[in-house]
Amino acid sequence: MSLPTRVSRIEQYDPVESVQRQFDTVLNRLFGGREIETSGWAPYGVDVHEDADHVYVEAELPGFRKEDVEITLENSTLTLTAQRKDETHEGNGGKRDWLLRERRFNRVQRSFTLPQTVNEQSVKAALTDGVLKITLDKREETKPRKITVA
Repeated sequence: MSLPTRVSRIEQYDPVESVQRQFDTVLNRLFGGREIETSGWAPYGVDVHEDADHVYVEAELPGFRKEDVEITLENSTLTLTAQRKDETHEGNGGKRDWLLRERRFNRVQRSFTLPQTVNEQSVKAALTDGVLKITLDKREETKPRKITVA
């Protein structure tokens, strides 16, 4: 099962991401338009596996709360979006004078094309300890069946 991925960081220019996009385009042309997963450049890791009844997606989203995460499933494309807003810290009646500030607005988006066997009406998701776990049921007619020999 091939699961193409797209990664985008919004609100800031990233030269590494720009080079990665160009590299992906070249690879896609070389391999006849097929999407190639290059998750080494992704900001957070995602694992996808399946069994006879389900497809499982586990995404690392450290520091994100469930209110920060949006999951959409449309036309066999699963999109995970996590957005953390800038925290405003004010003290002594005004804004803080930061000595170092690395935590700020952050948005990550990943998209996966799911196999046609997935039942889009049956999806469960939970965020625990910075790991988003999504369970997608497979359609009954696509599950393997045992056939008895007469």
